[in-house]
Amino acid sequence: MNRIKTGIEGFDKLIEGGLPEGRSFLISGATGTGKTIFAVQYLISGALQDEPGIYLTLDERPELIREDMLRFGWNMRKLEDEGKIKIIDGTMAKIGIPSDEEFSLPATGFDLDKLLLELMRAIKKIHAKRVVIDSIPALGLNFETEHEIRNAVLKTVYLLSRAGVTTMLTTEINEDSKQFGKYGVEEFVSDGVIMLHYMGIGTQSNRTLHIRKMRATKHSEDLHPIEIGDTGIKVHSVEEDYEV
Repeated sequence: MNRIKTGIEGFDKLIEGGLPEGRSFLISGATGTGKTIFAVQYLISGALQDEPGIYLTLDERPELIREDMLRFGWNMRKLEDEGKIKIIDGTMAKIGIPSDEEFSLPATGFDLDKLLLELMRAIKKIHAKRVVIDSIPALGLNFETEHEIRNAVLKTVYLLSRAGVTTMLTTEINEDSKQFGKYGVEEFVSDGVIMLHYMGIGTQSNRTLHIRKMRATKHSEDLHPIEIGDTGIKVHSVEEDYEV
C-alpha cells in the first residue's frame, strides 16, 4: 500500500509512515483547535513534493486564507502561480456575489453538482494528488435536511475516491460532543478520523491530537500534545512534552 506523507512533524510516525493513498480522512474538532492549519500544512507539504493539491474553501474567502497562512511561511499564491496548488472559492456563491478566483461557483447560488464538476476540473487541470475540503458544516448549510446532507457527503467522498486523490475534510464539533462529525455520517464514510482538542488546564491551554480511526493502518491510540508554532503544527509524544 502506498502511503502519503503529510509533512506534519511527528504525525506520520503514528500512522505507519503516512496516510493510505487515495482515501478520505476527517479532521474533527472545536473552534480554534487547528483544523485548517493541519489541512493546509498537508496540502503545502504535497505541493513541495511535486504532489499538486486543491483547496476547496466553503468557510473563508481565499484571500484571507492566503494571508493567514503567510504567518507560517506558506506562500500559497506563489504555489498557485507555479500550478502546484489551486484554490476553489465556494464562499461567494452563497451570498450571490461573483468571485475573482479562477476556480469558483457561479454567483447564481450553491449547487453541489456544479461544485463537484469544478472540483474535478481543477483536479484534472493540475493532476492533483491531494484535496482539502474546508469544511463539511459549511457544505451542510446549503441543505434543508440531514438526509440531504448525508447524501451530499457520501457523493463527494465517493467521487474523490474515484478520482484517486487523498483527501482531508474538516468538520466542526462542540468540545464536549459525543460525535466525531457534525452530522453523524462523516466518520463512517471517511477512512480515518483525527480528533483535535483544545483543553484548558488551570491557567494553561493545551492542544491535543487523537487518532480515533485509521483503516488499513496500525496507529497510535494515545492522546498526543500538539504545538502550533511559526512553521505550523508539530505533534509530540507525551514523554517528550512532559518529560515523563
